[in-house]
Amino acid sequence: MMRMKKGAAAVALGAAVAMTAAACSSGSTPSTTTASTAAAVAKGGTLYILNLGPHNGLDVQQSYVGADLQTANRVYMRYLTSYSTGANPKLVPDLATDLGTMSDGGKTWKFTIVDNAKWQDGAKVTCEDVKYGGSRTFATDLISNGPTYSLQFLDIPNDADGTSSYKGPYNGTGQALYDKAVTCDGQTLTLHFKTPWADFNQATAALGIFAPFPKAQDKADKSLFAPWSNGPYMLEGTFDPAKGGTWVRNPNWDAATDPIRKAYPDKIVDVEGIQGETVYQRLLADGGDDKTAITFGTAPPSVLPTIASTPGADKRMANVPAPYVDYIQPNMTSTAMSNPKVRQAFAMATNRDAYITANGGPQVMVPTYAMCNKVLACYKDFNPFGAPTAGDPDGAKKVLTDAGVAMPVNITVVYRKTPTRDKSFAALKETWDKAGFNVTLEGITDKYYRTISGAAMKTKDAFYASWGADWPSGSTDIPPLFDGRINITPTSSNQDYGYYNSDAANKAMDAAYLITDPAAREKAWGDIDEMISKDGGVIPLVNQKFTFVYGSGVKNFEVNTLFGGYADLANIAVK
Repeated sequence: MMRMKKGAAAVALGAAVAMTAAACSSGSTPSTTTASTAAAVAKGGTLYILNLGPHNGLDVQQSYVGADLQTANRVYMRYLTSYSTGANPKLVPDLATDLGTMSDGGKTWKFTIVDNAKWQDGAKVTCEDVKYGGSRTFATDLISNGPTYSLQFLDIPNDADGTSSYKGPYNGTGQALYDKAVTCDGQTLTLHFKTPWADFNQATAALGIFAPFPKAQDKADKSLFAPWSNGPYMLEGTFDPAKGGTWVRNPNWDAATDPIRKAYPDKIVDVEGIQGETVYQRLLADGGDDKTAITFGTAPPSVLPTIASTPGADKRMANVPAPYVDYIQPNMTSTAMSNPKVRQAFAMATNRDAYITANGGPQVMVPTYAMCNKVLACYKDFNPFGAPTAGDPDGAKKVLTDAGVAMPVNITVVYRKTPTRDKSFAALKETWDKAGFNVTLEGITDKYYRTISGAAMKTKDAFYASWGADWPSGSTDIPPLFDGRINITPTSSNQDYGYYNSDAANKAMDAAYLITDPAAREKAWGDIDEMISKDGGVIPLVNQKFTFVYGSGVKNFEVNTLFGGYADLANIAVK
């Protein structure tokens, strides 16, 4: 799951750690929002990025934070594929000459690497660099905190303990296995998977799993803040995760070979360690260097009235869809929630309107009944039980009565405790109790997701969580959360917090993976989304929204929800 940038999470309603992520093309819904007025731009000047921090890392194989992965791709690291900019962004080739060729029903992919991309020292970016970059993920003792899809999908056997028989490039164990699964023939890269991965070229755009890395520059875990650039900028000096660093032009990047990145600013200065409220005070004041500043942290709800009352702020503000969905997952193993009629009544009594109001209103989030975000192609407009967004406690009570369920139904709902979420869950409790439930709210502050996935929580009845897709596909929304086969163990639910494990849903997921037509595949994920909701397996609450303010000197400010919902640095300018 792709996470929110730490600075964003701290100010965005205490949002859950979430994927992250990249979101998906939406059909009729624009995926890029341009908030700054179109104007003539020129190269030059300095762009400042103000964030809370500390920064999680610059090594894309050790990163799982949406804003960091997007920044890397736009600033210093070209991926095999990427997302275009503008009003209608789409998947486009980047280091590859095209979007790749899939065969064997999605179990084999081929890409040809361009011949004209260079590293910051002038060396050519090669197929072997891409292959080596992909190998680093397998060194789980040194390369950590990044996505692990390669370990799951690449056609490499596992040891008896379930770990990959290939241990990464540093000790060489199982190297022949990797060399068989990933091959280079000149600049042609071929990858073999155990099972179909029909949207692999979406994964290569959203994540750094097969970003190139020259072996000679690899310092393993010590590469976390020592990036080697093949993009328009390179790091000047060192990067302090608590304070930031400065990016300057890479003399060996050629704009003529890169159709995605315009690289208008001469410098990009990343400033970490600024509280969210202070960031927005500075951006609204619009003085000095802050005139050419942006942030990846969404505006705290407490700041929204100030934004609304600040003259001219509306002309340099964007309120855009975020990739994240807040939801509640009933525990299928609890005494109460094992009854489908209890799950139905609980869902029907859920007051999304009250939840939104407590969190700051419609500028912060909008109601949904689907786990697929509304910006995803897998999104399907459905209402599983016909209840309004304000809930239907009377209808819910009738469901319990008709089913012969004794009331009140005593349940415990667990949520990630913050002052704002205390209010939002108190608001939800009102209509749940009115419907015939007796709800005990249990807030957890520390290590929330690790705690609720543990066996000790299995007696609880429902859990709050938040999620964002890793790349634009329901395959990163539905199976990671609701395929019990890959989640549930004797000691943990992993990400399937409600222990949902439906034979019908599992069969439908297996079938969806085999669909090679993108539109048909995403429709299938939307149908499974509806199936799980109708089963009471999940209660989606809201799609989050981001509000950003930027300095008056910033031009071409765009938020690309195909690429995580943050400011897109490919076209941004300050001159």
